[in-house]
Amino acid sequence: MSDGIVAGAGAPLPKRRRRRRSSQWTGLIYVLPALALVTVFFIVPLGMTVWMSLHKWPLMGLPRYIGLDNYERLLFDKSFWSSLWFTIQYTVVVTIGLLGFAMILALIVQGQGRAVSTYRTIYFLPVVTGFASAALLWVWLSNVDTGLFSPLAQDVGLTKGRVNILASYTPAFWSVIVMVVWKMAGFYMVILMSGLQAIPADYQEAARIDGAKWLQRFRYITMPLIRKPFALALILCVSGSMLAFDQFYIILSGGPQNKTVTAVYKIFNESFVSFRLGYGAALSMVLLLILLVLSVLQLTMLGDRKDK
Repeated sequence: MSDGIVAGAGAPLPKRRRRRRSSQWTGLIYVLPALALVTVFFIVPLGMTVWMSLHKWPLMGLPRYIGLDNYERLLFDKSFWSSLWFTIQYTVVVTIGLLGFAMILALIVQGQGRAVSTYRTIYFLPVVTGFASAALLWVWLSNVDTGLFSPLAQDVGLTKGRVNILASYTPAFWSVIVMVVWKMAGFYMVILMSGLQAIPADYQEAARIDGAKWLQRFRYITMPLIRKPFALALILCVSGSMLAFDQFYIILSGGPQNKTVTAVYKIFNESFVSFRLGYGAALSMVLLLILLVLSVLQLTMLGDRKDK
C-alpha cells in the first residue's frame, strides 16, 4: 500500500521537470534579444578594447603585442593626468550646479495643474536638443561680434567693451557650465520630481502641524525619502560629466591653451589624431575603472541604511 502511494506520488515528477525546463527555455528565449545586444554592443567591444590596450596598434599597419607597456606609459603621462584632473574639477562643479538647479525645478513643478504641466514642458525642452546642436548654438551666442552674450554684458555694464568670453579660461569654463546646466537640468528634474511625487502628503502635513519649518521638512523628510532617485541622478550626472567631450570639442576645441582638454578628449586625440589606438584603448580602460569605482562609492554612500 505504501509502495503504491510512493509510486503514485512520484509519477508526476518527470512532468514537473519537463515543465520547469520548458519555462526555463521560454525565459531564455525572451532574454536572448537583450543578451545579444549586450554581447554585440558591450561585451565584444570591451574585450576588443582590452586586447587593443595590450598592443601597439597603429591606424595603418599590423598591431604588435607589447603587454602592459601602454599602462606603464600612462603612469608618466602628465597630459593625461592633467586632463583627468580637469575632468574631475568640471564634474564636481557641474554636478553641484545641475542637481541643485534640477532640485529647484522639481520642487516647482511637482504639483498638478495646467500651468505646472506647461512649465514642465518648457524646462524639459532643452533636453531634446542634441549636445552638438546646443554647443553650436552656444558658440554663436558667445561670438564677440554677432553673438548675444558680449553685447548684453556691455549693455548692462559688466564689461567696458565687447569681450570674447571664450578667449580666457575662467569665463570659457563657466560658459560651458551654464550651457550644460541649461541643457540637462530638465532631465534630472524629471528623475527628482518622480521621487518627490512618491512622498505621501501625510508626512509633510504631519511635520507642518508639528511646527517643522520648510528647511527642516526638506532635510529630514524630503531628502531621506528621495534617496534612491537622487542616487540615480547623481550616478548618471557624474558618469556623464566624466565622459564630457562634445561641449569642449565644439565650443572650445580644448582651449584656451589646452586647459579644457577632458579625459575623453585626450583619448580622442591619442586615438584619432595621433593614431595611437592601443594607447587610447589603455586610457579608456583606466577611465572605465575610475567610473566603476566612483559608481560603487556613490551606491555605497546613498544606498539603503538598515539598522542592524
